[in-house]
Amino acid sequence: MSEINPNLEIDPNAELNPGNEEVSSESKIKIYKKPLLIFWSIFIVGIVCVVLFFAGVSNGTFGFMPTFEELENPKSSLATEVYTADGELLGKFYFQNRSFIDHDELSTYLIDALIATEDVRFESHSGIDLRGLGRVFKGLITGDSSAGGGSTISQQLAKMLFPREEFKNKLDIVFRKFREWIIAVKLERSYTKEEIMTMYFNKYDFLNLAVGIKSAANVYFNTTPDSLKLEQAAMLVGMAKNSSYFNPLRRPELTKGRRNTVLSQMVKYGYLENQLADSLKQLPLGIDYQKVDHKRGMAPYFREYLRMSLTANKPERKNYPSWNMQKFKQDSLEWEINPFYGWCNKNQKADGTPYNIYKDGLKIYTTLDSRMQKYAEQAVEEHLGLDLQKGFDREKEHHRNPPFSDDLSDEAFEHQMDLSIRRSERHRVLKKKGLSFEQIKENFKKPVKMKIFTWKGERDTIISPMDSMLYYKGFLRAGFMSMVPQTGEVRAYVGGPNYKHFMYDMVTLGKRQVGSTIKPFLYTLAMQEGLTPCDKVPNIPQTFILPDGTPWTSRNSTEAHSGEMVTLKWGLAHSVNNISGWVLKQTNPEAVVSMARKMGVVSKIEAVPSIYLGTSDISVYEMVGAYGSFANKGVYIKPRFITKIEDSKGNLLAQSVPQKNEVMNERTAYLMANLLQGVVREGTGRRLRFKYHLYNPIGGKTGTTQNHSDGWFMGITPELVSGVWVGAEDRAIRFEGIRLGQGANMALPIWGLYMQKVYADKTLGMKQGDFEKPRGVNINLDCEAVSNDNSNSTTEDFDDEDFF
Repeated sequence: MSEINPNLEIDPNAELNPGNEEVSSESKIKIYKKPLLIFWSIFIVGIVCVVLFFAGVSNGTFGFMPTFEELENPKSSLATEVYTADGELLGKFYFQNRSFIDHDELSTYLIDALIATEDVRFESHSGIDLRGLGRVFKGLITGDSSAGGGSTISQQLAKMLFPREEFKNKLDIVFRKFREWIIAVKLERSYTKEEIMTMYFNKYDFLNLAVGIKSAANVYFNTTPDSLKLEQAAMLVGMAKNSSYFNPLRRPELTKGRRNTVLSQMVKYGYLENQLADSLKQLPLGIDYQKVDHKRGMAPYFREYLRMSLTANKPERKNYPSWNMQKFKQDSLEWEINPFYGWCNKNQKADGTPYNIYKDGLKIYTTLDSRMQKYAEQAVEEHLGLDLQKGFDREKEHHRNPPFSDDLSDEAFEHQMDLSIRRSERHRVLKKKGLSFEQIKENFKKPVKMKIFTWKGERDTIISPMDSMLYYKGFLRAGFMSMVPQTGEVRAYVGGPNYKHFMYDMVTLGKRQVGSTIKPFLYTLAMQEGLTPCDKVPNIPQTFILPDGTPWTSRNSTEAHSGEMVTLKWGLAHSVNNISGWVLKQTNPEAVVSMARKMGVVSKIEAVPSIYLGTSDISVYEMVGAYGSFANKGVYIKPRFITKIEDSKGNLLAQSVPQKNEVMNERTAYLMANLLQGVVREGTGRRLRFKYHLYNPIGGKTGTTQNHSDGWFMGITPELVSGVWVGAEDRAIRFEGIRLGQGANMALPIWGLYMQKVYADKTLGMKQGDFEKPRGVNINLDCEAVSNDNSNSTTEDFDDEDFF
């Protein structure tokens, strides 16, 4: 190893060159070129990788990415909205309770609050807020949790429009975040800022079946989005952070705190004065909760009828039990002649699929009037709940097997209860578990916690299912329908006392014996053949020979004017069977059935001599439609429930057209209206005058079936035709005497209360004029000379018991 010479001089400016060779400039370039190439190669490759990565994310390589068409038309389940004729929202059909609104329906408070709280640079960015992302990264580095989130309104909308899938690992979460960025940018390119804001509010789920701001404003504050107060808007926007956590029903204090945070954000960004915000923060939430439940709200029986009717399938015989072929025939007829029966399955959308009322956002405009519907529901509640039920309970209090009549044997009682058990949902569930009927009966005797119906509200109690069945059987039911005779438009529809607890609809589904309300069909034939209301006939028993050769004679419930000559008007007014029998002998039962068919009655009616006793089961719907012919100058119009259907964008899809049928001439209809007015002026409908003070021209007919199981009243005016049925679930549950058990006491009061309310509401513009007299009809209808003597009769307000 050589020694270093200490005397050697070294130039400090000289470059190191171990080989002691001179370095050229070309060598210098070569030395720096390689690192530069490596750097730019890595940079370019990185850029290419980023571009390829985002391209892969955009085209769905790393997970789902919506197509352009899906971005242009994001799919959402929209609730179908049902409206009344006077523009009130009656209810909705939905999988999700969502209704869309336009931007101009949004309160400015909502827009300002959302921007201030969630995305203050919403108007300036293109879907991704770089400053917001920088703030997030800074917070991650520094550990500052108050740095806030970086998701823009557009990104949040992307999450809602295309929900996150199940994540297998953290890498999936990263990919999803990048996809949301790209979707947000695409949304910004496809929609305006106003449209994105509107879509956000329409899409967000505010919990408690309030999807979208329109539903949320209604559910939480019973108002509309454009009418929200500032503090209300702030609360709803606050919920957008996490509606499950900031739930005003479960965590009101936390929600209030979040609302106040939103108000503070509005102050921070200049949307609100600090002094006003401080005063608003002191206010309570002010929740006016409207529970979303198809069993609640106005006209629940009607809404359920619409749902079942619109979604009905084409009737097939195999789907009907052999004992119910009449139902199959009626449904088949409806399918053929009623365009709205099965409408969803009869009509298809542009893509060839049938309409779906639960997610297509249809708008169904009905004939119901919200005011008249309210009055009808009030009338049913007032009469049944405050009057009739109390008298019925007092009568049944000491019966052997209440609420059943004492003439029902113990064996028949057991049979009735066994039938009720077998028809119940509890029986179906227990039978599916393998229990025998005897075991199921024992189960029905075990007390359980239950919420039961009372006319003063629901009550929590402990009661056995068996006792609860008896309890509910003791409540009287009712069916009521009101219609405009000239158009067939149904204005009010009440299928029972309370839909939640008594779901069976006694307007269209339920059918009961109609009693003497069928007699006008018979009298129509008499008027059609030239008789007049003032013609006199003998009040004597009428005997008919039945097909087996047996004589049959009907009986009257009163001996008033027995054996005398009385007018047809008096006979119908007092529902005298002798007179009806005499009229039937001038024609035949087949003609009565034929007349009923022309007037819209499709239920089975036996063409037998006792036809005028009303032993046939007919619905309130059919009877109201039939009586409409008397008020509409002899023209029957099928009752209508829908005027039109529109799609979610307001395009007309269907429109109803009245179905008319002339069943009698104007003369006959006018004479029948006069006969029916006699029932109210001097007969079984008199209490409309002296109790309910309805003195305008009214025609009507009461009906009471055998043993007082069913009470009816049908009433007509020139502008409205309405019908009422009242009775119990089982015919063996009934009033014991005619004083309380006649149609004039059971059903007529509901009609009277309803009309009182209708006439008192001046906004309805309901006139109280007379029935129009046809030209050329000069018949003297003043039967006073004959009826003066009858008016002094001691006959009480009795209806015909229809003995047979």
